[in-house]
Amino acid sequence: MSLQFLNSFKFLKKHTFLHDLDPRSKLLFAMTYTISALLFTEMMPLLVIFLSLIPIITTGKLLKQWLKSIQGMSYLFLFIIVLNTLFLSLSFAMAMILRICIMISAFSIFFLTVDPNDLALSFISMKIPYEYAFSFSLAFRFVPTIANEAQNIIDAQQSRGYEMTQKGLINQIKNLFPLLIPLIICSIKRAFNVAEALESRAFGSKKERTYYYTIKYSVKDWLFTIYLVFFLIISIIVRIYFNLMPEWLTLSLPV
Repeated sequence: MSLQFLNSFKFLKKHTFLHDLDPRSKLLFAMTYTISALLFTEMMPLLVIFLSLIPIITTGKLLKQWLKSIQGMSYLFLFIIVLNTLFLSLSFAMAMILRICIMISAFSIFFLTVDPNDLALSFISMKIPYEYAFSFSLAFRFVPTIANEAQNIIDAQQSRGYEMTQKGLINQIKNLFPLLIPLIICSIKRAFNVAEALESRAFGSKKERTYYYTIKYSVKDWLFTIYLVFFLIISIIVRIYFNLMPEWLTLSLPV
């Protein structure tokens, strides 16, 4: 058992088209694909949306980290297949897995390509109060920290003779308890340390702030935004006129 898949949401500094985009356009990207995924419960349109993510992932050189984020949800996928196949159908189960994969992939790309400092600046540029923008970016920073801390706790428990690598869904659930309690305690302690550090620096004493640098929309950001708007419009049109779409789009598994 490992929570290292959370590292797939850790910012990676690279120089690619995707990394150089404005954080606001990438936030729009995550929201657009999430909304598009939620519009459908059929397998084929969700598969098309999912496949449209592959060129974007390849452009950002994020294939390895993206695969880790998908792999980390394998137990959830198994649970969805079993439950939905028993009570509904295999086609619906596969559609739900594709929907979750799309949403996870969209936000994984967002977190992997957005610097936490730029994220705070993008929220501030959208007129969100600095306290809320800072809180969100701070939570964003601590995702990989929590993953590393969880792995350290697992290693410590195993060094004391506690078996945490047993296979099977029931054993994996049982293994969560000796992990979650110390992880929660460590998170609370870290929260107090951060609060004291902010208070010692008079955080929030002045409403007007200055910034070392600013962010702005470039031409490629506008082009990417136009693509996302058209993608969302097409998704909505397909949803409205789904029954009139080509036959292959309405296909489902025979089971």
